[in-house]
Amino acid sequence: MIQRIAFVLLLSMLTTPLQAQDEDPLGGASRPNPQMVLKRGGRQYKRNHQFALRLILLDRLDDAEELLQDFLSADPGDPESHYMLGLLYAQQEKTEQAITELRRAVVLGLPPGRVLAGPRELISTLQENAFFDVLRKSLAGVPLHGPLVGNVTDHSAAFWVRTAEADKVIVTLREQADKAAPLHSAGTLSKADDDFTAVVNVDGLKANTVYSYEVRVGDHPTELTEDSPQFQTFPAPGEASKFKLAFGGGAGFVPPHERMWDTIASYHPLALLLLGDNTYIDDPESVEMQQYTYQRRQSRPEYRRLTGRTAVFTIWDDHDFGTNDCWGGPLVDKPAWKRDKAWKVYKQNWPNPGFGGGPEQPGCYYAFSIGDIDFIMLDCRYYRTTAKIDNPSMLGPVQLKWFEEELLKCHGKFKVICSSVPWDFRTKGDSLDTWNGYKQEREKIFRMIEDNNIPGVVLMSADRHRSDAWKIERAGGYPFYEFNSSRLTNQHVHPTMKKAGAIFSYNAKQSFGLVTFDTTLDDPTVMYEVINIDGERIDGLTVKLSELR
Repeated sequence: MIQRIAFVLLLSMLTTPLQAQDEDPLGGASRPNPQMVLKRGGRQYKRNHQFALRLILLDRLDDAEELLQDFLSADPGDPESHYMLGLLYAQQEKTEQAITELRRAVVLGLPPGRVLAGPRELISTLQENAFFDVLRKSLAGVPLHGPLVGNVTDHSAAFWVRTAEADKVIVTLREQADKAAPLHSAGTLSKADDDFTAVVNVDGLKANTVYSYEVRVGDHPTELTEDSPQFQTFPAPGEASKFKLAFGGGAGFVPPHERMWDTIASYHPLALLLLGDNTYIDDPESVEMQQYTYQRRQSRPEYRRLTGRTAVFTIWDDHDFGTNDCWGGPLVDKPAWKRDKAWKVYKQNWPNPGFGGGPEQPGCYYAFSIGDIDFIMLDCRYYRTTAKIDNPSMLGPVQLKWFEEELLKCHGKFKVICSSVPWDFRTKGDSLDTWNGYKQEREKIFRMIEDNNIPGVVLMSADRHRSDAWKIERAGGYPFYEFNSSRLTNQHVHPTMKKAGAIFSYNAKQSFGLVTFDTTLDDPTVMYEVINIDGERIDGLTVKLSELR
């Protein structure tokens, strides 16, 4: 059954006048491959409903229904399948059937905010239905998604939310240890053009301080209670400190694995670094697919509990930006989807400190600090050229120049350079998708560190569906240690790499990287530990600053 649908869809794709990669040599992101999506769909939950949505967007509604009924015959209680059927019936203007399926999805556990969130284009015919009125009333005054804490510094923080309608959003904060009058943010408007999202920025906070806060929407009163979420501001710039952060990638949507976010929360990290493949979109030209993949993750209670209390910083990789192993090309606005769709939607869904150079030089690169630790987050997709040319570039000349300037500004004990793809050439065999395909540019970066005698550089990365530690020996300087982790929630797994030279390598279960910095010591340390989804410590590595000089 599924194979027949894939064949029909493939024929439709071949006969549809869609822009091909070879017609746009400045691009590089291939079109979504329906056979690939379906082949993976049988094994990977994250793909099943994306494939159904792809059929809906292609107006192959009968095929989509047949596929979803197949899913439901195997798992009648799956709320995501009922939700997708609701979207499908809405396109057929079968309003009562659509409402029945959406109501059933909520009864089976789908967070009600998902129904109101959309994608809005696919539920426009249902907005006046009484069921939607009930949902809006039940969720009045609170965000549909979020709050997600981001862009935290020693004196400020940002709070991302999605609302049911365009509305005013206010954040109220108070020091957790102080019962004095609370601090109220200015009102920030969520906008339809931004998929009803808003980022509320709050300044004037104290360093290294725990704050309780509440987010309210509209004219509803904002009150702080004992159950209000809390977050902690960062140590002052340059201040010696000890803190933990969590990092990883490979976070495909798999309901049984969403408990990973609670596992991470149990370690109380000060920050969470998501280094790519955070949502698995694989459809850069479809805003609806992008919205769908973000919204299904943002609705999960486990994810909301963690990101409402932990400062989140993100970059993207191929499955968030384009398609598998894609390269965007050197131009800002070609292919057009780079800036007008992928970057625009990405920017709507994260409160990062920066987004490259803004509209004139888009991307997801930026820098930030926690105490006396500096972080440089790289965009390894937007300006990447194909690796099959002379002197290829992963970062592009503008980002590379920015990186060099940022690195020279860093004065922290450790400088952490975060890439969405691995630095060590051994991580993916002969693949050109990692820095292995961009050896000259990697060497330029490493030589720049060595020529300027910059101490304390540590590398982080994601992409491979496991957790590794690597040591890159250098003839002209100290070794670079790389912490790699990218199987937060994914089902799919890559083989371990101990035989290839990894210090350690783990893939038995979902896992994340827990990194502890301690610069209060005479010889500051950074410790990398691999923690699996059950909270078990698998392996670890401690590096002293004296080793990185």
